[in-house]
Amino acid sequence: MPWPAWAVWGEEGNMIVFIQNDQDVPAGAYADWLLEEGIPFRIVRPYLNEEIPLPDKIAASIVLGGVMGANETAKYPSLLTVRNFIHHTVTAGRPYLGICLGGQLLADVFGAPVRSNTHGERGVHSINLTREGINDPLFHGVPEQFISFQWHNDSFDIPAGALRLANSAACPNQALRYGKNAYGLQFHPEMNANIVATWCLDEATGSLETEQIVLLFKKKEEAYRMYSRQILCNFLRIAGIS
Repeated sequence: MPWPAWAVWGEEGNMIVFIQNDQDVPAGAYADWLLEEGIPFRIVRPYLNEEIPLPDKIAASIVLGGVMGANETAKYPSLLTVRNFIHHTVTAGRPYLGICLGGQLLADVFGAPVRSNTHGERGVHSINLTREGINDPLFHGVPEQFISFQWHNDSFDIPAGALRLANSAACPNQALRYGKNAYGLQFHPEMNANIVATWCLDEATGSLETEQIVLLFKKKEEAYRMYSRQILCNFLRIAGIS
């Protein structure tokens, strides 16, 4: 089956793979920026039984979010495939970036609990880097306090041996690094205005809260995009791509 236009092929071992867990949680601005830079990538959807490449066939992976919980494998069996991929790719030392659910899965696979309905957040919020985060290459050029977009009910703990890189007022664990180059984020740096508007529309049509979320995102979008793109550029550098 031919890949859609948003799947840009490169040489084996020299591309980014996005793992999309939910049809409503796409790669968004991150895919757009890779297209702009001509960096090869592929989007794989395990929930449609699309096969994830082996870790040694890719340069790095980005695992996206989803409506499901990290432990809902009975309801969402494709999560078993994703969890297996995470274990193998991180153990093999391949660069990994997990966003929201992707970060929760990283923590859970390596022994830290993911807690349901704790530290939930919606909309644009400030995030604070820890001392370790300030010095981590993923956040090079990102200020000690920056803004990003949040949309989660669950949150992860930090696995043994991992580093906590960021926190927020509502959620103590916003970013972690496990090993040398496996990262989990609770926040969403890949958003664009269309995705924000769609999520808010699906959540509660016409509610004051969702209208305010959309308006605030538009107001803060320039700064949000700047920090988000810096994080992506840093991850590509960690992966040896740029």
